[in-house]
Amino acid sequence: MTRPIRVGVAGGNAQRGWAHDAHAPALRRLADYELVAVSARTRTLAEEACAAFGAGRAFDDSLALARDPEVDLVAVTVKAPEHRAIVLAALAAGKHVYCEWPLGRDLAEAEEMAAAVTAASHVAIGLQGLAAPAVREAVRLVREGALGRPQVVRAFSPTAGWGPAAPPFYAYLQDKRNGATLETITGGHTLALVEALVGAYQEVDARNTTRLKTVRVVGTDEQVERTCADHMMVLGVHPGGCVSTVEVVGGAPQRPFALEVVGETGALRVAGAHPGGFQVANLRLETDIPGLRTPEPVAGDLKDAPANVAEVYAQFAADIRAGARTVADFRLAARLTRLLDAVDAASATGRRQRL
Repeated sequence: MTRPIRVGVAGGNAQRGWAHDAHAPALRRLADYELVAVSARTRTLAEEACAAFGAGRAFDDSLALARDPEVDLVAVTVKAPEHRAIVLAALAAGKHVYCEWPLGRDLAEAEEMAAAVTAASHVAIGLQGLAAPAVREAVRLVREGALGRPQVVRAFSPTAGWGPAAPPFYAYLQDKRNGATLETITGGHTLALVEALVGAYQEVDARNTTRLKTVRVVGTDEQVERTCADHMMVLGVHPGGCVSTVEVVGGAPQRPFALEVVGETGALRVAGAHPGGFQVANLRLETDIPGLRTPEPVAGDLKDAPANVAEVYAQFAADIRAGARTVADFRLAARLTRLLDAVDAASATGRRQRL
């Protein structure tokens, strides 16, 4: 029997966080993996997370975890400003790496990490919405011409984040310098989905707006400045003349996600609802086009946070076993970062950007 891929999670917490909510439950359901190690900021936190996740090794140093010879794959789930050091250490040690999105704080970091990938390592970027079964089937239908030539994409992408208040551990998301913002997280996930369906943006125009300049930190009297946008409008042109409109809205936990692709001969709609954004939701595909072959979820009863992450892990394991490279990777992450820079430039200058 093939040995499971041994995973070390950088950034564990026994009570909360993306590793707790998504990675650990997903890994527990997949026979290809064994979660063997966890790191956290302190030894106590690491040992608590280790016990909660069912792992055997606790680290208070994520770089040590990344270099551990007992770890085959490093899952990087820490805050975005900390990604670079761990990713580079893991790649230098010849590990496979699954890094959460965004890859780095800026384009320079993303390109550095993408350039550091060698033939020894397989890498995946955490754009898990692209791996959702409904999305994979929608992509297949569009690529096989079931809709005819795509003409229009319309997307409304809400999230609870970037509203009037934030818990203390998410206060850093308000500072654009940290690289983890509405634009990069919800915006990046959404623009990646649009590109997967109808091809890369060739031109982009945008208006990024900060509606609330200060944010209350929940449970305190503190107010922090918001330097990132909490609303985005992005207009795009894609191959074949397809045009797209994307609205990304912060502070909208009750609003559902919807994306529609209209082609010459048919249309489809991807829909879902989760306060964390569409990438966290169990998405559904709505269409009258015949011949649907939506893949069965790899862990059918998983809901919300771990469901699409499990899909990425399953595809990633297949890649590692076969020597293939099909998952969204660091090259895609760097290109998506360049697109987000173009969106930012279009908004700042009022001029359409060509890519």
